[in-house]
Amino acid sequence: MNVRYVRYFLAVAEHQGFTRAAAALHVSQPALSQQIKLLEESLDTQLFDRSGRNIRLTDSGEVYLQYVRRAFRALDEGKRAIHDVEDLSRGSLRVATTPTFTSYFIGPLVAEFYARFPNINLQVQEMSQERIESLLLNNDLDAGIAFYNGDCKEIESQTLLTETLALIVANHHPLAQRKNVTIDDLNNEKLILLSQEYATRTHIDRNFLQVGLHPKVQIEMNEISAVLEVIRRTSLSTLLPATIAIQNNDLVALPVTGWELGRTAVLMQRRGAWQTAATKAFIDVALELANKTVVAK
Repeated sequence: MNVRYVRYFLAVAEHQGFTRAAAALHVSQPALSQQIKLLEESLDTQLFDRSGRNIRLTDSGEVYLQYVRRAFRALDEGKRAIHDVEDLSRGSLRVATTPTFTSYFIGPLVAEFYARFPNINLQVQEMSQERIESLLLNNDLDAGIAFYNGDCKEIESQTLLTETLALIVANHHPLAQRKNVTIDDLNNEKLILLSQEYATRTHIDRNFLQVGLHPKVQIEMNEISAVLEVIRRTSLSTLLPATIAIQNNDLVALPVTGWELGRTAVLMQRRGAWQTAATKAFIDVALELANKTVVAK
């Protein structure tokens, strides 16, 4: 059905005549009458009683008018909703991140985004990088924060920051007063590490092989907060982003001399994906916050 016909019907009903409606619509009266006839034919009913000097709605026309007004109210609300989404007074956003960022970057990022755009419904999930990429490709996520991969050509990335891993110990640990540690020191440490499901652990193991390290991995856990709590209570150490220790007064981050454990954190999207206003705003806030984030080397 042609929406224009329906608009013409509404104008005739509200102006109670073809002459005034034609003037308001800036069309000729014969053209308007023809459009109304076409609408009546498509509905297989007569909408206006034209038998008297003044036209009036038929019973069918009265009923149809109620639905037409309701429909156009919904369309007008839709226009306002589009405007609201564009000016960020409403909307939704789906984001996923790999786990290590949650400890020092995602919390401040979400808090800042909420402070600026409190009416945006933000859904944040923590998952593996492979899962993030899969959901992005299926349009089930708007953005993801993970590490640069470059393997998937359908994913485009914007650099956020460089995450540097360090040996994390409690301030009561024997090494806590040192400014750094060597590979030999690390090889003699008893470690608690994230489990194999973490991209961070894969990165660590790969680097162990490259430099010929065989550290003693005493415990494996799948929660960063749990790892840190064990560190606080024991003489074990771990390898995690140095920034995590900076944000905890009872922890110390020790760079490993001669062993660069840096990796590039990126904000990922499906290549060519439509960016909502909320997505654009989130990216801007993420890039702004990343520039302010102090990442220890």
